[in-house]
Amino acid sequence: MSDSMDLSIDDVKQISVLTRISMTEDELNVMRTQMKNILDSVTILNEVDTEDVEPTGHSVNVKSVMRDDKRGDSLTQDEALLNAPQTEGSFVRIKAVLE
Repeated sequence: MSDSMDLSIDDVKQISVLTRISMTEDELNVMRTQMKNILDSVTILNEVDTEDVEPTGHSVNVKSVMRDDKRGDSLTQDEALLNAPQTEGSFVRIKAVLE
């Protein structure tokens, strides 16, 4: 196995802050181990020679089974707002997502 990426507890703490996920010291240690394992796996994958491999979205030939979009009647703004629990003017009012 090649040199693994060094991931410190401080790195994990910073990621925790950026994602706004609070973690105990034990959780930070577990997360560090798990993240290090993921990074080690990616390092191994980066070493695979894919020079002659054609890029693909699926491992088998797959044909789209979705129907073509068809234009049709849609709800008016008033009809769309009828089932909203709260409205404000012509908008649906929701709880704040970010504080």
